[in-house]
Amino acid sequence: MSFAKRLKPNHLQLILRIAETGQLQRAAAMTGMSQPAASRVLAEIEAQAGGPLFARHAKGMVQTELGAICTQHAKVILEEFDALETEAVRLATGEAGRVRVGAVTGPAVGLLMPAVRQVKAETPDIEVTVEVGPSTELVRGLVEGRFDFVVSRLPPGYDSRDFRMHPARSEQVSLVVRPGHPLASRPAMGLADLLGFEWVIQEIGSPIRVALEAAFLEQGLPTPRNVTNSSSLLVVLTLLESTDTIAPLSREVAQLLAHGNIGAKLGILDLAEPISVSPCFVIQNRFGKPIRASERVLNAVFKNL
Repeated sequence: MSFAKRLKPNHLQLILRIAETGQLQRAAAMTGMSQPAASRVLAEIEAQAGGPLFARHAKGMVQTELGAICTQHAKVILEEFDALETEAVRLATGEAGRVRVGAVTGPAVGLLMPAVRQVKAETPDIEVTVEVGPSTELVRGLVEGRFDFVVSRLPPGYDSRDFRMHPARSEQVSLVVRPGHPLASRPAMGLADLLGFEWVIQEIGSPIRVALEAAFLEQGLPTPRNVTNSSSLLVVLTLLESTDTIAPLSREVAQLLAHGNIGAKLGILDLAEPISVSPCFVIQNRFGKPIRASERVLNAVFKNL
């Protein structure tokens, strides 16, 4: 162990260059040493290794069995040093690294994923993890250090001064139905026209549900009564496929289901008055310094705002 610990990269370079050239003088020049210094370093290495690494002949230096072993390991070690330096530079410049971000559903589809696709196209070695969830879980994860940044609302109980907050897009609610729904082709409907149908809505207190119920109440209407509570898109799709259920979803998700290439091809009801959700923010921890890869994703998000 003492022998290995005392070896330095320039020592390993010298061993490799002697093995390649068979000449101490040329190897010394290639590693930036004088010949006396190279001779002294080689003598120290051989003393620590317990034997000669090279046999000296009139025509040059030839590896001994011990020298061949040292050369083999020196090559591997120096390759790892080079790889380490390359990876460190790529991390420092944001060309590689791991980024973990979170978002509520609408901004995840309409804002975050386009930014991620852009970054991956430019720097494919950046590994991005995207988590979709409610604002309470996302901001808690940000505080705990599980996310580099999130796109969400700031839940009650958090001090905005603890974060860097940038306004993101406001969310709009779309009402999604199956293609053959009785209301699918009616224009400019009022909310009163929707009360007789079954609904599948996110849990009580969720932003989309709050916005939907507020829209009904502002018009002096009762809120929907025949409701299945679920935030699962799988549950929503199952109900929409076989019933005349109405599902309020963020506009980005609704457009993906209605116009995307994922096989659902659902319809979006035409409302006379839009339904808006409280705005989201791009939220960062004020006390943390983002890595360069995270900054790349963040800058792409800002460009899409």
